[in-house]
Amino acid sequence: MHLTRKKAKIVRGAISEWEKENAISLEEGQKLRDTISVVPVDWKKAAGYAFFLAVASIVISVSAVLSDRFLMEFLARIFRAPAIIKTLFFAFLAFVFLFSGFRRIKNKPEKIFTNESLVFLGVISIAASVGFLGIAIGNESGHFSILLLLAAVLYGVIGLASSSKQVWVFALISLGAWFGAETGYISGWGAYYFGMNFPLRFVLFGFILTSAGFILEYQANDPSRGIMDRLTVFALPTRVMGYIYLFMALWILSIFGNYGDLHSWRSASHAELFHWSLIFGLIALVCIFHGLKYDDAISRGFGISFLVINLYTRFFEFFWGSIHKAAFFAVLGISFWFIGRYAEKIWSMGKDQ
Repeated sequence: MHLTRKKAKIVRGAISEWEKENAISLEEGQKLRDTISVVPVDWKKAAGYAFFLAVASIVISVSAVLSDRFLMEFLARIFRAPAIIKTLFFAFLAFVFLFSGFRRIKNKPEKIFTNESLVFLGVISIAASVGFLGIAIGNESGHFSILLLLAAVLYGVIGLASSSKQVWVFALISLGAWFGAETGYISGWGAYYFGMNFPLRFVLFGFILTSAGFILEYQANDPSRGIMDRLTVFALPTRVMGYIYLFMALWILSIFGNYGDLHSWRSASHAELFHWSLIFGLIALVCIFHGLKYDDAISRGFGISFLVINLYTRFFEFFWGSIHKAAFFAVLGISFWFIGRYAEKIWSMGKDQ
């Protein structure tokens, strides 16, 4: 096993614990230790840093180009081209980047950062192409959500055809943007749509997306899934994105409630908003229970994280103005100290004894 120094330390600690518990003999433990080879350099991290520096260098390069008058004039002539030309240009770029990225994923799957960088550039090119398409068709009605839906469909089709989870995530982000813009357009950009403000609408959207993720996970274990087979690959990213939409919307809802303007919100008492905080906490507890019962780290992690966020938000909400600031931050500091101690205890389990 070729492990980094940190991981090798954890594995050796585990072997020592197994020896103490007589799960393995001393001879077997030594044989396992002999198979461990410490890698002096974490090349995966090094590759990540290298690609980060590459992106930074490209940004600097673009800045240098923009500072050159001749090149500035040349770029200006290009960008003065009709919007439809720009649409086709970025569509061509998207095709080149995505084709190259997916081909490399198939032929060189170990080149993770290079492949994902090419796919990401393809995704950005699609966004630019769709944006210039909106300018080209001159959508003066304000119904720009159609373009967001087009982007979501394009990302979805590409993600489905290539089984790319990265592209699928962008499809779900675009779908969420379309949902918000479409309901805003239909309601005349008013505060409410069927009596729901934006956060409450996204609670519904997040719940539907999370449910879809669970359905796909269930279908993954069904031998007669048929056409659902390609979709089951996206079960986890769909559920994670659903949780993000759901819990972020619940958090905002617990602060502002289902109010459509600042005047109504400022006139509301803490008691009128408390039931939203209670719903937020109950949903977080349901996720924690599901995570513990089915050993689901995703549900458990989201539930615990947002339950803590809910509690700290209520702490700020109810006590910020009523207690001395020194006492407030003392309580906050002590609570974080206990959290740190607990995290340290968990971390120390992997150290050599």
